[in-house]
Amino acid sequence: MGRMRLRIFTEPQQGASYDTQLAVARAAEDLGFDAFFRSDHYLRMGDADGLPGPTDAWITLAGLARETSRIRLGTLMTAATFRHPGPLAISVAQVDRMSGGRVEFGFGAGWYEEEHNAYGIPFAASARERFDRYEEQLDVITGLWETPVGETFRYEGRHFRLTDSPALPKPHQAPRPPVLIGGVGVKRTPRLAAAHADEYNVPFNGIEDTEAAFERTRLAVEASGRSRPMVYSAAQVVCCGRDDAEIARRAEAIGRKPEELRENGLAGTPAEVVEKLGRFAAIGAQRVYLQVLDQSDLDHLELIAAEVVPQLG
Repeated sequence: MGRMRLRIFTEPQQGASYDTQLAVARAAEDLGFDAFFRSDHYLRMGDADGLPGPTDAWITLAGLARETSRIRLGTLMTAATFRHPGPLAISVAQVDRMSGGRVEFGFGAGWYEEEHNAYGIPFAASARERFDRYEEQLDVITGLWETPVGETFRYEGRHFRLTDSPALPKPHQAPRPPVLIGGVGVKRTPRLAAAHADEYNVPFNGIEDTEAAFERTRLAVEASGRSRPMVYSAAQVVCCGRDDAEIARRAEAIGRKPEELRENGLAGTPAEVVEKLGRFAAIGAQRVYLQVLDQSDLDHLELIAAEVVPQLG
């Protein structure tokens, strides 16, 4: 199969300190993975205790920017509901500079109402309003980054208005860091991806549904007439072991069953994981984000680097 890139994706809201995330990011870098990504959430999901509590995605990535040297750094996905677009554009541009141009900006509309209630973050009840605000924020953030130095940016939206913005600081990457848009929305998501995204990501879906979502976005890209290429990617939970006992141990550590993980993720022996990655490659996935739920298990990353990555072409 063609050269597929593997990226490490973590969910620190389930319970991970900055130091734990640093250990995973450094291991991912040392082992040759393409990127370290993290979710952007403030509240645990399911029955995890979430201790020691949430860490802020962009503060975490700012730290990692100074403590790593090669690996790409990003979010799947920063919630538009958490931060005003102007300050967010400043934060991400700063982290991009702090990293020497290694940031990728995954950006979504926000969906997890409980975390907003838990930390006093306003949450629009209607998905339509959240998407309307998100669309304007995409315009604002990319507009600020792409404004030439010495020129000002203005924006007149229904939800956001900017007047005479110096649109500083500029990110290290020109004209801006790569923008990732994801999800399986049928209409607006493909259109917004075609307009704004450098990468379109489908998280935690099977092969057929992922292929259908890729196709919707491909059609939207064609209809938009854009010239720059789109990168297509998927995110999948990973649970790899040398034998059934190791697979079962890793599954139990994340509260899942091996059979269910084989069905709904990338699970099994290295050969099984390679085979399923091949099926994602066949539908056009150029990158796969491996959702690593047990961040204390660095041997897991070592196994994937040693036994899976070399077989990806």
